[in-house]
Amino acid sequence: MKSNNLIIAGLLFAAGTVVGSIELTEISKTKPTPSVTQNPAPVVTAQPTESEEKKPEEKSKTSPEFTNDPKHCVFKTAFEGEGLDKDFFHPIPQKVMTSMQKGLEWIDDAQQNDGGWGAGSNRNQGIKDPHAVKSDPATTAMVAMALQRCGNNLQQGSHSKQLNKALEFLLEAVENTPRNSSNITTLTYTQPQSKLGQNIDVVLTSQFLSNILSETENDPALKNRVTQAIQKCVAMIENNHNADGSLKGSGWAGVLQSSFATSALESAQSNGITVNEEVIEKSRDFQKGNMDVKTNSVATESAAGVVLYSVSGSARASAKETREAKEILKKAKKEGKIQSEDVTVSNLKNAGLPESTALKYETAYQVNKSAQKLAQDDNVISGFGNNGGEEFLSYLQTGEGMIISKDDTWQNWYDKTSARMLQIQNNDGSWSGHHCITSPVFCTATCLLILSVNNDINKLTGNYVKKNID
Repeated sequence: MKSNNLIIAGLLFAAGTVVGSIELTEISKTKPTPSVTQNPAPVVTAQPTESEEKKPEEKSKTSPEFTNDPKHCVFKTAFEGEGLDKDFFHPIPQKVMTSMQKGLEWIDDAQQNDGGWGAGSNRNQGIKDPHAVKSDPATTAMVAMALQRCGNNLQQGSHSKQLNKALEFLLEAVENTPRNSSNITTLTYTQPQSKLGQNIDVVLTSQFLSNILSETENDPALKNRVTQAIQKCVAMIENNHNADGSLKGSGWAGVLQSSFATSALESAQSNGITVNEEVIEKSRDFQKGNMDVKTNSVATESAAGVVLYSVSGSARASAKETREAKEILKKAKKEGKIQSEDVTVSNLKNAGLPESTALKYETAYQVNKSAQKLAQDDNVISGFGNNGGEEFLSYLQTGEGMIISKDDTWQNWYDKTSARMLQIQNNDGSWSGHHCITSPVFCTATCLLILSVNNDINKLTGNYVKKNID
């Protein structure tokens, strides 16, 4: 992620104020059956289901807990130590929490016996029953990150048991893969692979493992397994990069796979994993290069021709550097080195940065500013014309990028986006796509990550300062 991650901070929910920790009220004593959704996508083929899985054992119906523990930020790389003002918080409306509760109940029932979740094949998109498809690492990682962001960890939470099972599923997937492989699964043509890229499984799995690493401190054996798995994933991701910074094996909207790959590498690096800095820089530059601030034009060749996919990646890729530039200038003004906090090459040089670095930051800021504005344009938000998993992923990147760069308009974005999410939620609590990634499991996980993005802000209210700003 471009961040401290796709993912992927303290988790905190409140209907009107953000204080302490609370638990969502249980919505219903009877969970809906996760079968066919209310908004099914068109059947692509009429082939048999990929596998028949038995329904997993009955799980607890207790409402999820939300904690203010700062260790559980889903996408914490870009967030780490960037201190936000307390008024940057935005309370989550009760109706949104109710919606999330229904989604969590549905996703809970959708877990397979092997601990994973699946999106299904791109060749069988008419299959909506989550137990009629095989578990895949990419979808499992997305669900696991959603559970984590919604207040669960390996020790506690209403969905802690499911999170632990998902972790084991993903660790085994990585451990059982030869080191010279490019991905961590033998499955091919899954919906995430076909639409995002062939290597999306290792990308999202690496992201989740980096997110969960801090929770293994009291279990040295587990910590070693997770660390080794991240290192293995990072090596695969680095080897999968093209010379221009994009990721090999691009799908229909490969720009999104490349964006999440950058985030995964940043997150691993923040956890002490050795990452090739040149690969990260090229990866960021590839994303930022899709946005030309001088002409306000957007390159969409690797984004299926959809502006939303490109600009959300550009906004996310530039968010970390934008935030760092703001913090550097804020400190410089306080020390009397500059008169204003305008992000310009001149101000950054006067703050003590070499010209090359100042130019990099100023460019990132301009890209971020332009991309964020475009990403919130109603015409751009429409994406492909209706909602698919790619649209949901783009919304997720936009929101996280706004928070990372400390964009004060992110609350307006959240209200607008959450209202849209609630309008299209299925009656059974799930969300589904109407093109490309139609999987209700993948889409539900992504929508939960969007609606709970507020939870990753709590960790930022402390007086954390990045080392390169001190």
